[in-house]
Amino acid sequence: MPFTPAIMRTAETDGGETSVDNSKLGVQIRHARLVKGLRLKDLADLANCSESMISKIENNKSTPSLNTLHRIARALDTSVAELLPDRSAVGRVVIRKGERQIISEAGGDGGSAETEVMIPFGSSSMLQAFVVRLEPGQGSGGNLQHEGEEVGYVKSGQLLLTVAGVPYHLNEGDSFFFASSSIHSFANPGTSTAEIIWVNTPPSL
Repeated sequence: MPFTPAIMRTAETDGGETSVDNSKLGVQIRHARLVKGLRLKDLADLANCSESMISKIENNKSTPSLNTLHRIARALDTSVAELLPDRSAVGRVVIRKGERQIISEAGGDGGSAETEVMIPFGSSSMLQAFVVRLEPGQGSGGNLQHEGEEVGYVKSGQLLLTVAGVPYHLNEGDSFFFASSSIHSFANPGTSTAEIIWVNTPPSL
């Protein structure tokens, strides 16, 4: 199921959550759209979302889900990493617990998903790595397809991974590897939170 608006923040620290400044996200999207000479409707059509949603995002009245942001980035011939750079950790060898950027997405049924960024957006790495946490029923919100390869490890819970139309039910300790060019999707079919270490190469966001 599609996610409702996401919230970008850093992970919890002893002092609580610290907000990540995303006030520039809308400005960056608008700038990229104008550079390409696109109207709001043009971008909405290319990204498969409503014109009003694009307007709200550009005016910082709504934050898109990761999937929506991915579609917008592709429509603009750019990447999520360029729209949401995290320069604070670029070049650091160690990023401590509580310092990594997190994208939280609330599902329509009250469940949620978290994508914790292990390699900072904005780095020049050939990899992207995340800790993905899915509450029961949450997942990719539809099919995904892009260039590259993906590998992952189910740290806890269950994962229903579908690749090229074939469903795979993974449990704690299972791993996966597939070509990202194959149509794929994923969801948590279990009754507890699933946590997956997920790596893409080259960066797909």
